[in-house]
Amino acid sequence: MTTAAVILQRRPAGAPETVPEALAAAASMSPETRLQQIYEARGEAPALARDLSLGQLLKPAELPDIDRAAQRLARAVREQQKILLVGDFDADGATSVALAMRVLRDFRAEHISFLVPNRFEYGYGLSPEIVELAAAQVPDLLVTVDNGVASIEGVARANALGMEVIVTDHHLPGAERPDACALVNPVLPEATFGSRALAGVGVIYYVLGATRAVLQAQGWFEGHAAPNLARYLDLVALGTVADVVPLDRNNRILVAQGLRRMRAGACCEGLKAMLEFAKRDLETLSAQDLGFALGPRLNAAGRLDDMTIGIRCLLADDVDEARRLAKALNELNQMRRELEAEMVAEAELHAAQALRQAELQASAAAAEQPRGLAVFDPQWHQGVVGLVAGRLKDKLARPIIAFAVAGDAAPGELKGSARSVPGVHIRDLLDSIATRYPGLIRKFGGHAMAAGLSIGEIHFPQFARIFEQAVAEKLPATALARTFVTDGALPAADMTMALAQALAAGGPWGQQFPEPCFYGDFDLVSERVVGETHLKMTLGCEGQLFDAIAFRTPPVSVKRVRAVFRLEENRYRARSTLQLVVEHVAPLG
Repeated sequence: MTTAAVILQRRPAGAPETVPEALAAAASMSPETRLQQIYEARGEAPALARDLSLGQLLKPAELPDIDRAAQRLARAVREQQKILLVGDFDADGATSVALAMRVLRDFRAEHISFLVPNRFEYGYGLSPEIVELAAAQVPDLLVTVDNGVASIEGVARANALGMEVIVTDHHLPGAERPDACALVNPVLPEATFGSRALAGVGVIYYVLGATRAVLQAQGWFEGHAAPNLARYLDLVALGTVADVVPLDRNNRILVAQGLRRMRAGACCEGLKAMLEFAKRDLETLSAQDLGFALGPRLNAAGRLDDMTIGIRCLLADDVDEARRLAKALNELNQMRRELEAEMVAEAELHAAQALRQAELQASAAAAEQPRGLAVFDPQWHQGVVGLVAGRLKDKLARPIIAFAVAGDAAPGELKGSARSVPGVHIRDLLDSIATRYPGLIRKFGGHAMAAGLSIGEIHFPQFARIFEQAVAEKLPATALARTFVTDGALPAADMTMALAQALAAGGPWGQQFPEPCFYGDFDLVSERVVGETHLKMTLGCEGQLFDAIAFRTPPVSVKRVRAVFRLEENRYRARSTLQLVVEHVAPLG
């Protein structure tokens, strides 16, 4: 299949510039100086980038409705009312539920439970069907975490049944809002909170902190130590990184503090057990480990089975129970990986056929590939289509929506997962399609770069055409290129363990605060395939040899290559070596 063109860009402290064909001589500099330059290129003053203390966190007062939510939740704790948490079936939702359960127990609330909709039966959010299920527990108060801002009918049904609802969410609101007793969401238009990037777990963390302040002012903790919520920043860090929200300064503080506690062993038994199965060292844990090792294991439960398994793992205090549940998550993740590989291969074939058909149908003068693609296969698993869309988006550098059959719970319906590229706000794009073509999209919601939706199966061909047209209106053809934005060329003399360690310590790195990467021209001294799909290489530069690995990359089979890479300290059997983790490699020229 034809892949997207590749553009390398440098990340100077200004507008990016395209890397020239002949690499300019890169200046050597100390790890400290280079790290300062990297911070500045990301728009952050080095002194601020290093000060990630809890005292620098934004204050909660400017979050909409947070005082109202805290007052109502505090009353529920004092009066020992029944509190039911309604979560989402991803890692953000799981950590949000586990955090709220643990903290409310610390507050001495005695009647707390949780409910997570099975995605295959009920779909997403506080639907009327979920409210009916919740009503069987006769709760006084429902608290949504990582969902609820679009649950108009569900909140109305809860109100009708005598259950009050606090909505805590971070997704974009629609034109109508739920009639909840409090709606805490940093992305509401009227919100003045200094960060619009909080994950769902970050929102409930702030709500619980405000609730503690209310209870403390009311004397609830007299004779008891007021709980220290910093104890649970391991969960906040994991949910924040796993949900791929932008790591703005506030989120970087939450993640950095959570990682600091985890490295010291101050994390829940479930996370320790998951790390054992993931073969990650607690003492050297990074944000990348949270995103690529722990997050997928939690998400696998929601994708293939029931997120209750993940939440119970995060709530487990017994070591044996934590390991049993972590093992189950590990097995689900292995199943997910195998299913994903199969579906991605099929999706690439669907995409190649769609692109080829478009070329054949277009006239020679106006031949143009679709700038957005919708793909569907009746055999696909609806829990994995988001991963398929993401992989295809990365390869083709255009917005992708992958659809699967919704199943018996919604006959004749398709569930879709969308992933986008810069320049196309996918949630707003779906909103415009829903407005222009009433009834075509049954439900939708999401963020700028990711969204979910449902349509009728008979409407897929029509939707695919409309989606392609809508993307074409937003995305110029010149944007259909996979762009690697780097921190510039790195001389061989600076490819050192000292720099790798300085960069690792300079994090956390993540979404919109990307891990530093560089580019360079190398001799390809040797290459071999390992683990079936990964390319292990020895690269030569300026008389030095470097170990390198490129994941999911076929052999290059040339003598000279240009590579985009990250520096990493590779630990194996108590031995540390420098390794180049190659993001992109291509024949030179």
